[in-house]
Amino acid sequence: QVQLVESGGGSVQAGGSLRLTCSASRNIFDFTAMAWYRQAPGKQREMVAGISKGGTLHYKESVEGRFTISRDAAKNTVSLQMSSLKFEDTAIYYCAAMEEGFPPEYWGQGTQVTVSS
Repeated sequence: QVQLVESGGGSVQAGGSLRLTCSASRNIFDFTAMAWYRQAPGKQREMVAGISKGGTLHYKESVEGRFTISRDAAKNTVSLQMSSLKFEDTAIYYCAAMEEGFPPEYWGQGTQVTVSS
């Protein structure tokens, strides 16, 4: 069983920054892709950013230019650097791993990000 553990969530004022990190119990390059999702209260879970095994990046349009997904092979982690945070970025953020494709087969427990306006 794969374990994904997120860290780095918290509370920040609008315009601030946070960095989320996902630690995986299996080599992140074993997966077709890794991604960050989020779920705000009363809304569906949505993909925010993804990185394929080959390094192709994908971003939700509303975070393009503000969020950056990256990975560290030595630490076996995937990170999400979030800048210029907005109130509407408030959500629980989840790390996800895909073996075969969508939807992800593995999920972390989530970390809360709260942005105050």
